[in-house]
Amino acid sequence: MISDRLANLLRRELNLGTFDFTDSTKAYDVPGWDSLKHVEILAAVEQEYGVRFRAVEILRLKSIGDLQALIDSRTGAK
Repeated sequence: MISDRLANLLRRELNLGTFDFTDSTKAYDVPGWDSLKHVEILAAVEQEYGVRFRAVEILRLKSIGDLQALIDSRTGAK
């Protein structure tokens, strides 16, 4: 399940008033999410959660659920 914290961060970075993110949401499903915005979002996530991702971890991300799982694994959240 996508946390409110991550969903709100994504909405803020993408200038979306509302958008329902699910575990299976992919970048191409989200208005305004292009390759440049992808980099900006990942930087914002790293800053928000106080983590750093390795390139190989980023390359494995296929969905918002994958991103949430990576965040959870780095922060110890469940």
